[in-house]
Amino acid sequence: MDIIFIEELRAETWIGIYPREKAMPQTVEISLQIGVPTVSAGASDDIRDTVDYAVVVERLRADLVASHFNLLEALAEHVASYLLKNFASHWVRVSIAKLGMMPGVKRVGVIIERAI
Repeated sequence: MDIIFIEELRAETWIGIYPREKAMPQTVEISLQIGVPTVSAGASDDIRDTVDYAVVVERLRADLVASHFNLLEALAEHVASYLLKNFASHWVRVSIAKLGMMPGVKRVGVIIERAI
């Protein structure tokens, strides 16, 4: 399996269980590994034969800004399902972190892997 990756993508979404978190969208940091065969794209040198990571970023940002999640776990499941469904991936690893949520902690988050 080949892997296309996107690291440290910043996206806005509504995330959290506390009133201060529900007051406004938050920036989350997302890293993705998307398992797809890239042999065709390697041979053809044509973007149509692979996952266009610019399209992934654009669509994911648009989807997340309109969504609300209580937990990072639910957000990660949503992102994984979105990638598996919309980008013909066979496997994904999704890492999502909230930034600066606690004093002395740079970020907190979750990493999941899912496959079809």
